[in-house]
Amino acid sequence: MNVLVAGGAGYIGGIVSQMLVEAGHRVTVFDNLSKGHRAAVPEAARFHVGDLGHPDDIDEAMRVARPDAVFHFAALIEAGESMKQPARYFRANVGNSLNLLEACVNHGVGRLVFSSTAAVFAASDAPLSETSPIAPANCYGETKLMVEQMLKWFHDIHGLRYVVLRYFNACGAAGARGEAHDPETHLIPLTLRAALGLRPDISVFGTDYPTPDGTCIRDYIHVSDLGSAHLKALDYLEAHTRLTCNLGNGAGYSVREVIDAAIEVTGKPIVVTEGPRRPGDAPRLVASSELARRELGWAPKINSLPDIINSAWTWMQAHPQGY
Repeated sequence: MNVLVAGGAGYIGGIVSQMLVEAGHRVTVFDNLSKGHRAAVPEAARFHVGDLGHPDDIDEAMRVARPDAVFHFAALIEAGESMKQPARYFRANVGNSLNLLEACVNHGVGRLVFSSTAAVFAASDAPLSETSPIAPANCYGETKLMVEQMLKWFHDIHGLRYVVLRYFNACGAAGARGEAHDPETHLIPLTLRAALGLRPDISVFGTDYPTPDGTCIRDYIHVSDLGSAHLKALDYLEAHTRLTCNLGNGAGYSVREVIDAAIEVTGKPIVVTEGPRRPGDAPRLVASSELARRELGWAPKINSLPDIINSAWTWMQAHPQGY
């Protein structure tokens, strides 16, 4: 199958692109490299430099790739930043997604897999299912929810088949590909950078949340497990028209627990600095992924937090400056 991967030079997009290549698909990566890395693009994939903000770029990529399906990873992803720069997030995540959906209709692309987020949900002490209350606490989550809503209407009006995958906290590394954002804001790579001596400490934002140790709780899912769900989503669209499901391990770990696990895995001391809460951070987000298990036949294989951190640590030691 011909597959166009928007944002395929990024962390998750690059790993999924490699998995698509290995599964025998003909992959075209579309990325402007503002956040991604050329080295993350599989050698066997065609690479098209372009920007979703420029419809002509997308049209050209579609004409060359002639995709049967599109994977959409391209987005700004930092919840805290979205609360300071909302217009930038709505323009990049909603406006650019609309450009991509219009191009799919114009070029006869019938299937799309969308990278969404647990940030669409209201915080809850119980595991979050697809029927849990929707109430984004930040502009980032709101932008993803708006794209989900657009997909519903493009399905109803244009017949576009889609799967929405709501990620919880993606982490870990897969082979030659790992997490290297600039600037880096995710907990595990930041903590490991402190262990490597590349930063002086790790900051904990908020110690007074209504959780057992006062810090936020998240569900950490290995990026390889996310990748396998994407391939199953593509297969699902052969016989089905739409699906929205959560992807997580179903276990929650606090910020302090993640840092303690990183200290154990690395054997290195890590200095912790406590600070105030950040706007837009929910106290607890943990997944119920039963729908993905039932409909996609998917289940995470890497469930241990130390194993997830160890994969990231191995990659970071080999790539201390990223790509």
